[in-house]
Amino acid sequence: MNGHMASIACGLLIGALFLALCPVHATAQGYPNKPVRLVTGSAPGGGGDLTARAIAQKLSALLGQQVIVDDRPGATGMIANKFVASAPPDGYTLLLQPSSFICISPHFNATETWDPSKNLAGIIQVSAYGLIVVVHPSVPAKSIRELIAIAKSKPGVLNYASSGVGSNFHLGAELFKLRAKVDMVHVPYRGSTAAVVDLIAGRADVMFGLVPVLNPYIREGKLRAIAFTGKQRNVLLPDVPTVGETLPGYEVESWEGVVAPVATPREIIVRLNKEIAAAVNSVELRELWSNRGVATVTSTADEVSVKVKQDYERYGDLLKRLGVQGG
Repeated sequence: MNGHMASIACGLLIGALFLALCPVHATAQGYPNKPVRLVTGSAPGGGGDLTARAIAQKLSALLGQQVIVDDRPGATGMIANKFVASAPPDGYTLLLQPSSFICISPHFNATETWDPSKNLAGIIQVSAYGLIVVVHPSVPAKSIRELIAIAKSKPGVLNYASSGVGSNFHLGAELFKLRAKVDMVHVPYRGSTAAVVDLIAGRADVMFGLVPVLNPYIREGKLRAIAFTGKQRNVLLPDVPTVGETLPGYEVESWEGVVAPVATPREIIVRLNKEIAAAVNSVELRELWSNRGVATVTSTADEVSVKVKQDYERYGDLLKRLGVQGG
């Protein structure tokens, strides 16, 4: 009798475990059965917004569900980071961010330690890019060497705009200041759009920014491009030298990636990696990336998770060496 009861109890336990696991499995198998939200920390019209909308259009068709772009700018990406990290880990709330927002911004999170590798799960890398250094036409510098000369002759007079403290624009400029031994004042904005508006209006002097966002204003003569932060010159601006050609060893390159809440089921991560890779590697998006001066780079989910962890630690060390503080 005791053996019979034990057998029944064991069967009930196995059944309970099966039922407990079924909803998760069914959710992954049936995914997606409603619209998917793709969150960015970008302001509308910013680099992340442009990337997200291009991917969302292709991904909607591939998933068979609408992918809605949800821009949540502020706190240099941390508002979007925390929003997605606290969302249900069901694959319906994803995050597309530049590496600076994922890996640098948490170091400026004053209220708590926020480690992206413990709060977010990697899905895929979608691009790699450098920054273009531009000045307002009122600044007489036509090269990075001339900008250095002006900044040294007028320490603390020139200011540079960025999308916020901890952004790659901010870090790129601070690393330049360190290498060039110059003093420029940082003016952080709530997103790159506002920073560009003030730069064009002459309320800011310099900006390290994205080629696709700034190139139209460069062509119109509203801004002057003087250098590129990547290892090689940008394909859209081949006549613009790299900063490293004047300051050997200087290089700032970034990447964009899609991540999800940390406990998102592996089956969903794998599905999203496959479909987003197909979208990004499509002829249309590869051409779009190229026309924006951005390299098409995709990865496995594990590769981008490792990249998040390594960059978070590496940038933390770099920020300490630079003496850069949040603000």
